[in-house]
Order: sequence, then C-alpha cells, then structure tokens
Amino acid sequence: MSNSTRTQAVLAILVPLSIWSAGSMIDLRPVVATEVVGEDPDDPAVWLHPTDPERSLVLGTDKTAAPNGGLYVFGVDGKTRQRITGLDRPNNVDVEYGLMADGRRVDIAVLTERYQKRLRIYRIDESGLTEISAGGGIAVFSGQEDEQAAPMGNALYRPPRDGAVFAVVGRKTGPHEGYLWQYRLEDDGTGKVKGTKVREFGRFSGTGEIEAIAVDDALGYVYYADEGDGIHKWHADPEQPDAGRELAHFGRESFKADREGIAVYARPDGTGYIVCTDPLESNSEYRVFRREGTPGNPHDHSEVLAVLRGGADSTDGIEAVSASLGARFPHGILVTMNSTGRNFLFFAFPKLP
Repeated sequence: MSNSTRTQAVLAILVPLSIWSAGSMIDLRPVVATEVVGEDPDDPAVWLHPTDPERSLVLGTDKTAAPNGGLYVFGVDGKTRQRITGLDRPNNVDVEYGLMADGRRVDIAVLTERYQKRLRIYRIDESGLTEISAGGGIAVFSGQEDEQAAPMGNALYRPPRDGAVFAVVGRKTGPHEGYLWQYRLEDDGTGKVKGTKVREFGRFSGTGEIEAIAVDDALGYVYYADEGDGIHKWHADPEQPDAGRELAHFGRESFKADREGIAVYARPDGTGYIVCTDPLESNSEYRVFRREGTPGNPHDHSEVLAVLRGGADSTDGIEAVSASLGARFPHGILVTMNSTGRNFLFFAFPKLP
C-alpha cells in the first residue's frame, strides 16, 4: 500500500451536527481504498454477510472488452478476494437476496455484459461467486439493434409475494418512452436462472443516456438517472396497478455536470436517503435527497439535503448500505468508483439528521 493510500485510509471527517444545515457540503475521507481494478472500474455493489457484517463483500466491475473485462470481489478491507475474468465489457452489477433456485433461497449478483448483450447471474456467499446463468447468460433487448441492444445499467427488485427477482435493465441509448426493460429471473428447472421480459417503461429526455438505476426493495420504487435531465421515480413492481405512471422527477437543477451513479440508503423504519453522483474531476460530489419524501407527499424529493464529497475522480457508479459493517462503518458504507486511481473508495456513511 502506498503512502498516499495509507493517508486516505482514515475515518470520515464529518460536519458537526450543531452546524449542519440543509444543503451543507460534507467532506469525507475514505476509510479504505481498494486494490487497483484492471483498466476501467465502473460500478460497485455490496453483499451483506447474514451473520457477520465484517465478512461482507464488495463487488466492482472492470468495464473492459474481453478478455480483460472482469468482476472483482473485495473484502471490506479493500483486498481482492476473487476476480472473474473473460467478461466482455461488464458494465453494472447489483446484488439481491433470496432468489428461489435449485430448491433453496440463494443470494445473487447480476451483471450486464454489454458487448454480449446479456445478463450474467452468479450465486453469492462468503466463499465468493459461482455462475448460475441459464445458457451462459440471459439475452436482453431482443429485436433491438446496435446501441439500443447494449445493456448498461442494472438494478434488482424482489417483491414480497414470491421467490422471484426482477432485473431492471438500461441500455446505451434508447427511445423517449420504454428505455428500460424489466425481466423476471427464476429457476429454469435445472437450478440455473432464466429471464423473461415483463415490461418496458421509463421516460428519457434524449440528452446523454440512462445508466444508473437503483431499486428500493422495501418501499417498492425504482430510481434512474437521466443524465442530462434529472432523477426519475417509478414503481418497481410490474404488477402494481399504477406501474405505468411516473411518480417523481427531481434533481433537475442542482447538478454541476450530469447525473451518474445512484444508490438508496434504506433504513428499516422507511427513512433514509437517495444518493446521486455529480461526476466532477478530482472531487466528485454526491447529492443526498430524503428517501421518505416530505410529510404528506412521499414522492417529493426536491430538496438537496446534503452534498457529500471525498476526493474521488469522475465517479460513475456508487452504492450505499445502511447496515453497520463493523467499527469502521458503524452507520453503513458509501462505495464510490475512483477513475484516476482505477479503484473503489469506501467511506463511512455520515450520520445525518
């Protein structure tokens, strides 16, 4: 570990609550900087260990064409535990819990493999990842051409009614309506996982692209970042009676660059935060909105509650988890991609009012 990395690996510096106010800039310092990721780190995800949070895993993509593209698995200490290689421009990765497969509930990681136009599904536990994709991968955006068929963003949703998991998938470019496609993931009868398309949804401004997607499992919402236009909110459940209606459109004016990685910091009581990246050079910012909205309007996320920053460069993907991951991450973790260092930074999530 270099001296500069050692200097980074300190606890977060937070604005004291006594001087905190809405919209405050909060400077953090990373607790951990991971080992270098190949050529082009992009998107992280966190798998929470069921009994020992300090044995949780952080996943991160190396968004490079085959044979160098890969998926990295880190411990919460930032050290590499596993590397899956040979992927063809893996873009985004997400984690979900409790998919019924091979007669039991398993946790999964789902990856978009952009150049192969498919999803890759992996069973995940403390020993690492094992692929369980039916046919070696689930084809997406069938019938589309060129970049409209190239998957990028990916977020997972598990409704409470059964053991299925849904993948919400974005692409490099798409139409003004129906930019996102949603797939039901389930056992194909052999213990492998297949995918079935269930809907197209999501408005697009036509400016930039839609890559970053996040799902709030507990409240049943999906958020996606329309890079040049704002953050959109829809129901995550395709069977919800109001699934075809947009619920909110916010974060339209407060960004300096565009809108990239998005994450939901979900507390068990229904409160928490929606965090979205403003990918600035040398010191990306993360704009924080209230998850629960305002009194009487759960879809009012207009106020920027706080702005976090921590020295990461041109950040695309982020992830946030509210569960404690041990003494270094007592209120959860914020994981950000760091372009210059070709790695990921782990921050102790600040304790906001």
